[in-house]
Amino acid sequence: MRMRLAAAAFAMMILGAGSARAEDLKAFKLTIDGVAIEIDPGEDANVTLPGGKTAKVRLDRNDFATFSGGTFSFVHPSSISVTKTDLGDSITQYLAASALGTIVVVQEYGKMNPVSLDQLMLQEMTKESVQAGGTLTQEPTSRELPDGKQLTGIKATVKTRTDKADFEIVGFGLADQGLLFITRIGDQDAATEQPMIDKFWETLKVKL
Repeated sequence: MRMRLAAAAFAMMILGAGSARAEDLKAFKLTIDGVAIEIDPGEDANVTLPGGKTAKVRLDRNDFATFSGGTFSFVHPSSISVTKTDLGDSITQYLAASALGTIVVVQEYGKMNPVSLDQLMLQEMTKESVQAGGTLTQEPTSRELPDGKQLTGIKATVKTRTDKADFEIVGFGLADQGLLFITRIGDQDAATEQPMIDKFWETLKVKL
């Protein structure tokens, strides 16, 4: 039975691959002087311009990109997209997540100062691990941005029998608005994922 299922799955993969080659869809469309060409990052292409001249073009992806929200900005790996979600009640969340589970979250509050929500946020993010027997340790922390703004909050570590994850939750707020910043990284992924977290903190700008 398993062999038949495997054979069927393999056949579907072959059909899918054949279909993909037939359509050969590209991720980007580049337009030069009204002439459009489909192209992928790292790819070269020849473009015949309206005057008959042929030009060679190449599309390369930068290692990093800047994401700007209404009241903040930061730099992230260009291979990772930042998604925006409206949480209601003038709260907007921005999430950048790697395939390994490293995350950067920015929550933008339009009606309140969210700095005091750090403990609540930590509990929500770690409750499943703690309920499964993990241990949670935490301590107060702060960060000073290049422009002198002070972010305050907590650092925490959750340890289970098989792994460990580090969290940092800090915020900045005024009387009726503010920002909450959250990062999570697993210890097994630190060697490859820490640069994403470091780049976020090094480039974070608050515009309040």
